[in-house]
Amino acid sequence: MLTITSKNYSSWSLRGWLVTRFSGLEFAENVLPPDDPSTRAEILLLSSSILVPCLTHDGIKVWDTLAIAEYLNEVCPKAGLLPADAKARAHCRAISGEMHSGFSALRSSLPMNLSGHFPKFKIWSRAQADIDHICSIWRDCLDTYGGPYLFGKQRTLADAMYAPVCTRFATYDVKLDAVCADYCTLMLNEPEMKEWFSAAKAEKIDNIDELDVEF
Repeated sequence: MLTITSKNYSSWSLRGWLVTRFSGLEFAENVLPPDDPSTRAEILLLSSSILVPCLTHDGIKVWDTLAIAEYLNEVCPKAGLLPADAKARAHCRAISGEMHSGFSALRSSLPMNLSGHFPKFKIWSRAQADIDHICSIWRDCLDTYGGPYLFGKQRTLADAMYAPVCTRFATYDVKLDAVCADYCTLMLNEPEMKEWFSAAKAEKIDNIDELDVEF
């Protein structure tokens, strides 16, 4: 069982869902209502801890996205969530950890909102610095490992971690160089992403006003 919340607004739910799908593990979804106070606090980055997504498997409960990925890498090793090569594996963990704990300006000023589109959105300098750094990470990985995914021909934890960034770039019409734009297009057209977008579109929820305003 994978517990998640709003598919329209929750980037952490998307990360956990993608990494579980990439693992090949079959699971059911338990979707928490985003109007629940604790869930809403997580979506708005006002919670002291992030408890969604949460994977329950064989009596084991894992609720941190990186912990979920490490657990799935153990129980589904053939999925290749982490690269086989030790150097690439360390690199994958490093950039995934950076996404997990960093880029606060990007998170707060360009929140995930799949139903929104703000083509003339004002991007402040701190958020732009995060965007520039993310793009440098992508270019480095794609150049080092040959693409089309961040660590070569197979999707890994890193692609799941950065997939919500691709949705943000689309929502806020962020201008990208050709390499990064191609990577975003690739990820947004993955079948799992299309499935998630379709479910988000059908989601019957009240809008979270704070995430539906063009600042």
